[in-house]
Amino acid sequence: MPSTDTPLLTSLRSPRVIAARRLAKRSQRGKERRFLAEGPQAVREAVAYGRLPGSGEHVVVEVYATVEAAERHAGIVESALAEGLPVLTATDEVIAGICDTVTPQGIVALCRFIDTPFAEVLAARPKLVAVLAHVRDPGNAGTVLRTADAAGADAVVLTDASVDLYNPKAVRASVGSLFHLPVAVGVPVEEAIGRLREAGVRVLAADGAGERDLDQELDEGTLGAPGAWVFGNEAWGLPEETRALTDEVVRVPIHGQAESLNLATAAAVCLYASARAQRSPGGCRAAVR
Repeated sequence: MPSTDTPLLTSLRSPRVIAARRLAKRSQRGKERRFLAEGPQAVREAVAYGRLPGSGEHVVVEVYATVEAAERHAGIVESALAEGLPVLTATDEVIAGICDTVTPQGIVALCRFIDTPFAEVLAARPKLVAVLAHVRDPGNAGTVLRTADAAGADAVVLTDASVDLYNPKAVRASVGSLFHLPVAVGVPVEEAIGRLREAGVRVLAADGAGERDLDQELDEGTLGAPGAWVFGNEAWGLPEETRALTDEVVRVPIHGQAESLNLATAAAVCLYASARAQRSPGGCRAAVR
């Protein structure tokens, strides 16, 4: 249960609550380098993430929960307290005022930024990377991040023209995956593609304009090498100048009558195709146990 020496937050005008509510704005998040993680799964993963490399500070600053949510998610509260983190109880009104959702789940964590410098992503010699170029919808960004995590990708890169990683909808859509794998942000798309290629990563643009399709890539065994997929804007895909920077432009084949696939679905198909190929005999992960 929350520590008995912490006050119950009852007023939307309290300095602590006002400070948390300000994080709804991207400029304020960037200024403070803090964001909110809403819901039990996100808070659980934030607490489990532990401390930031270098500074030694815990990624979680403090946790807010209603009395009911604290009881329902006692394991999360106990883990937070065991880490020495403040856990404060709050009224339903205060939690609703802090959270971005219409029907919040009663628990939210105030967290420090956790993005990883792009140079560190490259230094780790990644084998599978998702690059989000010009992706503007936070729900799509969070869903692709979650998909990349599930497919076993080594990193995600959000270019400087993409949505803010810490947008509440993006954080929520990642369902905790934000805390599982390195994410680099604010990288110019030209730099992201160029440096990945210099690091020996084959960069593929996922785009309906591709002359090759995913079936060809799979049949020819080319997806088994270290690779990165570049995904474009939800409405207009990838511009020609971005496609020209990559090693190959690949389309997901449409075998039925659907006009196209949405971004998150296409990303899932591409990332899982690479993950499967890399783990097959001859793939770059085949010897990994």
